[in-house]
Amino acid sequence: MGDAEAPTGALWLVVSEDDYLWYVDLALDEMVAIVNGLGDSAANRRPDLAGANSPYAILTHCLGVLEFWGGLMVAERAITRDRDAEFESQGAVIDLAQRAATARRQLAADISGFDASAAPPQVLPPEDADLPYAKSKGGVLLHVLEELLQHLGQMELSRDVLLSEG
Repeated sequence: MGDAEAPTGALWLVVSEDDYLWYVDLALDEMVAIVNGLGDSAANRRPDLAGANSPYAILTHCLGVLEFWGGLMVAERAITRDRDAEFESQGAVIDLAQRAATARRQLAADISGFDASAAPPQVLPPEDADLPYAKSKGGVLLHVLEELLQHLGQMELSRDVLLSEG
């Protein structure tokens, strides 16, 4: 990588809250567009693929990701989350879109002024102790982006399969 390479373990990634939230918005806006485009019936249907989830459930799960990782692991506020229920969720797309907007605002509040180098609370299983998101709140937020973008791709595939199934 040349002279610009940072020493191993050095802190070097600097991203503003606004820039980080731009990427979160990019993923959430695309997810909301997918469920809106599918409508209530198709958004709540699972593609005919082993282990597939409905686009509605995938977005609901992503909102749980924001709540757990942003709310608990960064802001250290008490949360209530039923992860298993996220994958079984169904409902009106318009309500889910509103929940996504609320979750995005809550994430902005949760990360406002946080210390990226601070350690998250120790609520993870011990086997995850060496993972980046167990070491710093900045690592937690990178994990949030990883999850959102991974699930966006999953939703795009699910949408394509649902549309092809008719």
